[in-house]
Amino acid sequence: MPANQNTVSAVRAYRLLRVVIHLLYAALVAACIYPFVGPATRGRRLQRWSAGLLQILAVRLCVSGVPPAGGAVLVVGNHVSWLDIFAINAIHPARFVAKAEVRRWPLIGWLCARGGTLFIDRARRHHTRDINAVMAKAMQGGEAFAVFPEGTTTHGDVVLPFHPSLLQPALDCSALIYPVALRYSRVDGSLCSEADYEGEKSLVQSLAQLVTQQRVDLDLHFLPPIACAGMHRRALADEAAALIAARLGLAAPSKRAETVRHPTA
Repeated sequence: MPANQNTVSAVRAYRLLRVVIHLLYAALVAACIYPFVGPATRGRRLQRWSAGLLQILAVRLCVSGVPPAGGAVLVVGNHVSWLDIFAINAIHPARFVAKAEVRRWPLIGWLCARGGTLFIDRARRHHTRDINAVMAKAMQGGEAFAVFPEGTTTHGDVVLPFHPSLLQPALDCSALIYPVALRYSRVDGSLCSEADYEGEKSLVQSLAQLVTQQRVDLDLHFLPPIACAGMHRRALADEAAALIAARLGLAAPSKRAETVRHPTA
């Protein structure tokens, strides 16, 4: 890592302190203000808070393409970092779908729940189907959702095949699917491994690595929306993944055969 990209210890400590204060402020707002305001106000507050977090961490957000204008939309993106959520929220606030383990994270899990995140317990049979039903109903009411169909994070140097199951709610309510491509880079243009959340990194380790960078450039590109009418969710998943990979200059992922579950007696 080039030495001129590293931040001195005092700057790192200051950034981490500001992150803690920013999280505590979010907890105060979620507990004392959120119960008394509507979804639009919550969305604006979440948008400002997310942008503020990126600013504290010296993440420069570079947005291209046309973000969703509102209404029933499903944003789907490649998944590199826990920062992906806040990057999308800084541009277009949305409810997210996360694995159940996130709900158990101290403070952050509670904040996610207060922000409307839905948590999938993959150990519970048919839980994805139940979550899809909740998503479809909320999207019919005009709420936006965002998912990361790869099902895991990467270093940002590959796009994995998209799982199609979480795209079903968009089909159920004829929503638009907005693919979004995310890339984290250092000031020299190379991929920023300090920003990714791949492998065995803990959230604390990821954050500690992130603050070593003087600046991280996050390119967030919204691709043209995909209309769901008349399409199968597997085809939607393959098309969204291929479009994102092409935008990032990466190979399209191999198409995944969708598993068919037969009812048991």
